[in-house]
Amino acid sequence: MCGIVGYLGSQPAHPILIGGLKRLEYRGYDSAGIAVLEDGQLCIEKKKGKVADLEALIGDNQYSSTIGIGHTRWATHGEPNDLNAHPHLSNNGSLAIIHNGIIENYGALKEDLNQKGYAFKSDTDTEVFISFIEYIKESEGLSLEDAVRIALTKVVGAYAIAILSSDEPDKLIVARKGSPLVIGLGKDEFFVASDASPIIEYTNEVIYLEDEEIAIMQNGEYRVINTSDDSQNPQIQTIDIELEAIEKGGYEHFMLKEIFEQPKSIADCMRGRLKASTGQLVLGGIREYKQALINAEKITFVACGTSWHAGLVAEYIFEDLCRIPVEVEYASEFRYRNPIIKEGDIIVAISQSGETADTLAAIELAKDRGAIVFGIVNTVGSSISRVTHEGAYLHAGPEIGVASTKAFTAQITVLTMIALRIAHLKGTITERRYNELLVELEGVPDKVQQALDFNDKVETIADLFQDAKNFLYLGRGYNFPVALEGALKLKEISYIHAEGYPAAEMKHGPIALIDENMPVVVIATRDSSYDKVVSNIQEVKARKGVVIAIVTEGDVLIPKMADFTIEVPSTHEALMPLISVIPLQLLSYHIAVMRGANVDQPRNLAKSVTVE
Repeated sequence: MCGIVGYLGSQPAHPILIGGLKRLEYRGYDSAGIAVLEDGQLCIEKKKGKVADLEALIGDNQYSSTIGIGHTRWATHGEPNDLNAHPHLSNNGSLAIIHNGIIENYGALKEDLNQKGYAFKSDTDTEVFISFIEYIKESEGLSLEDAVRIALTKVVGAYAIAILSSDEPDKLIVARKGSPLVIGLGKDEFFVASDASPIIEYTNEVIYLEDEEIAIMQNGEYRVINTSDDSQNPQIQTIDIELEAIEKGGYEHFMLKEIFEQPKSIADCMRGRLKASTGQLVLGGIREYKQALINAEKITFVACGTSWHAGLVAEYIFEDLCRIPVEVEYASEFRYRNPIIKEGDIIVAISQSGETADTLAAIELAKDRGAIVFGIVNTVGSSISRVTHEGAYLHAGPEIGVASTKAFTAQITVLTMIALRIAHLKGTITERRYNELLVELEGVPDKVQQALDFNDKVETIADLFQDAKNFLYLGRGYNFPVALEGALKLKEISYIHAEGYPAAEMKHGPIALIDENMPVVVIATRDSSYDKVVSNIQEVKARKGVVIAIVTEGDVLIPKMADFTIEVPSTHEALMPLISVIPLQLLSYHIAVMRGANVDQPRNLAKSVTVE
């Protein structure tokens, strides 16, 4: 959600900013802009639409400035248009700001500034924010950094900001609270961004700002303070991301690339952790608190979107293998309903980005009440990885497509390994079953590749249903969350209405929708619910529904009933979601492409939801 880039050094800033904005397009946005200091003047170029529209606006203007900031905006306050796009100038035009987040008390600040004669051109909270900083600076005769620091103690909400001043053309100030910000360290130069993707082609040394920290960069040096004006000593970290990992690599879209990366990304999740031949399963991220997991009376997963679906799969796995009751909560609801949390309770937060605002707020609530919080995240150095007690990285590599694919299967893989480890330690699983599941899990990457080999067949089916108005997805047991995930993927990128249901619940309402125009995707792999799902398919066919069935390779019964079938390899039912989801990802992708949708940047969506 929104993207920030900034540069201060000896190179021309303009191409670095534009390149950085392109790297951040995956986050989702509706306008883009840059600000540079040219001959002592703040020059702003901003435009509704894509970065390409901004480039067209700039045209042949090749700014020579070596300092600048850039932004991709996802609208919160004010509709998407040129005026509301970032950067924003302060009232007297001497300061420019870009801002991710929401200033909740901007209305009161705006009213006060209006009474002092300030005028505003946009509908944004951000323009109020920078004018408030200007007011403090001018009225109290403060330096820019002191004005920023004091302003930050008076605003309510979340922010990641970068500020330029025409009065101090060699200084760049950034700060964060509740929204990520990373600073890349070069030789006498600095790169600022919302995440590491715009930075890695220039440097692999970074610092991650913590909440309420401010960084001041000037003359090749930097210092970090907090809002209480205490000096901070941030740790310099080395990022391990290859540039190729954030490029398409010959694929038409990042989403397709990431779907096809899953044999590798799942294997990378297990690398160094699982070795079935020796019964080895090592998870360093749960070492300190493993006894708390073993003794847990209940585990609560908190997540949003696709990560919530991964939590639902984990609920089945943990209850089956570990015999621990599990609750799966939407992070956005968890924090507002006064949940019952006791000291020592186990909370597991799941997030691809590690920056999801609602999940971070749920973590804060849980920690305040004495819970032990584990984080399952993909992005190294992310906020969730830093505020949780322990946890595990996915090691799935960067996920650029807004609709999550490889992160989903990576989350399930890591959660399955944790469940197996705890079940083995507790003795709630036999040694034989434990070793069988290790062997099966180790073999999943090859089976995912076999499922991907049916891509052409899935594309043929997609062509037949690209104009459908509605879809129904049905699954039972471990495959019920997969039905939810399949429906979400179709909604996200093709804009077709789709709903996922437990197959048995169809009779309690959704069956009324079924007719010859309703495609029904049924996950019907061979497991303990197979016979029941067969009955559900017959119920759909009796009402002239069109059935697309995901079946286990070699199934001869369901192909006689279903209109279309897509085979997947056989595996243990606890691991089947890792495989059965593959054709659903491909189906949604191909339908979206055929409908002309922007697959990697679906409308109104952002990769990382960093505001409520």
